[in-house]
Formats: sequence, structure tokens, C-alpha cells
Amino acid sequence: MSQLSAFVLVTGMTGAGRGTAAKALEKLGYYVIDNLPASLLEAAVTTVEQGGEVDRLAVVVDSRSGTFFGGLLDALEGLRERGHRAKILYLEASDDVLVRRQEAARRPHPLSLEGRLLDGFERERELLRQLRGRADLVVDTSRLNIHQLAQRMRSAFEEPEDGLRASVMSFGFKYGLPIDADMVADMRFLPNPHWVPELRPMSGLDAPVRDYVRAQPRAVEFLDAYENLVDLLTGGFLHEDKRFLTIAIGCTGGRHRSVAMSEAFAERLRSHDVRTLVVHRDLGRE
Repeated sequence: MSQLSAFVLVTGMTGAGRGTAAKALEKLGYYVIDNLPASLLEAAVTTVEQGGEVDRLAVVVDSRSGTFFGGLLDALEGLRERGHRAKILYLEASDDVLVRRQEAARRPHPLSLEGRLLDGFERERELLRQLRGRADLVVDTSRLNIHQLAQRMRSAFEEPEDGLRASVMSFGFKYGLPIDADMVADMRFLPNPHWVPELRPMSGLDAPVRDYVRAQPRAVEFLDAYENLVDLLTGGFLHEDKRFLTIAIGCTGGRHRSVAMSEAFAERLRSHDVRTLVVHRDLGRE
């Protein structure tokens, strides 16, 4: 019997991209089982191991299972006792995005019964609340297209586990806090390039804005301090078997300061051999 080298449980909200994530994992060499009742999870893992041909498994479990969903946490604990630790991937999105996607798909929500779509999403959030709290990686897909979501999957699951993996996300506070961030930093203490006429049309990806932001003494102080903080926490994260870290860096509109500082901080993380993906959530919205 071969031992699984990677085991991912894919779950989350209806319309948040579970199917896209599953397809991306399949392309990475995972054997994917979709819509598996929780009561069959342990048996599925045993069957795959006994087959001996597959060592990377991804299982999609969600509210479509209905009453079969209830025993999922017990099933995961049973697998843990057998030495299997599933990495839980939870896909999330805002209610308005989920409703729009579900309406476009012309499908009822599995928990909406005779009510509104939004009622179904509210029931689903409550059903998944404990599982979301135990997730190793939460991804907000509200502003991700299928290609960007696939990129997130590759960044997180392409290679065997080799330490901490990070996503650094720039965002604008005017558009709301990210719902999938583990740590949040506020760059509004830095001078705003928006008020420099020649810099205003540019973004933090352009060299003049990047150099302007990084030249600020407090920007350097922040990078040094935050780098030390993450370095301090890394040992604790890994000790608790948490290998995915999402760091959100924000400014007012998510165009100048947060973009430049996200790129700068990602460089710091990569210099410590932390595999890092940068996502600019709100760049282009203004």
C-alpha cells in the first residue's frame, strides 16, 4: 500500500469556483473525486492507497451532499488518527458575486429550498462555518477569473510541501477588507503618489511610483519590521502544520502604495526561500 504524498480537501461556497480548482488540481497530477459523501471519505483514501498508482488525492466535499455532509469533521479526525492530514482548501466569494454567478448558471442553490438564492447562501455559510475555521487556505474568488484561480492553485499545490508558501495581496480599503487574509498591513501612513501629478496616472508596478514609495524612510522601516514579524511567526505556523499564509497590504485605492509595497515585501519573502505569489486585487478598478 502506497502512502499519499499530498491530500487536499476542496470545499467552500456554491459558485466560488470549486470546479475550477478541482480541474486545476487534476492538471497538477491529483486524482480528483467530486461530490463525495463524508461517510465515504476514509474508504476512498484507503481504496486509492491500495491501488498504488496514485499518490496525490483531491476530494471535493460540499453542501450538495446534503445530509451526508454532517460527518465530515469526524471523518477528517479519523483520517488524522491514521496519519493522514488533509490540507483544507476553502473557496469563498461575496454574496453579490455568488448570486450573480448562480443566476448566470441558471441553477437553484442546493439549500435554497423554495426561498431566495441569498437564503441558500446564508444556510450554506452556517453549515460550512466550522470547516472554514479549520481551513489551511482560504481563497476569495470574488475578483478572480478562472485563469487567476488556476494560478493560485498551481502556486499552492504544484510541488510537494517544502515549507511555508505565501500569497501577498494588495488591496484598496475603499473596496473593503479581504476576507481571506491571515495578516493585514495598512500603507496609508506613507505619502500618497496620487497627489503627485506625474505619478497619479501610474501604478505601483511602474518604476517611478515604485521608487517613490520605496524611498520613503518609513517604507523601509515597515519592510524590515514586517519581515522580522513573519520570520518570527513562520516557525509557529509550520509547527502547527499551517503552510499557507495570505498577507494583505492595503492603501486607499489599491493602486499605488499597496501595489509597490506588496511587490517589495514579496521580494523579501523570496529572499528567504518562501514560495510567494503576488495578487493585486483592486488594481485597475479606478
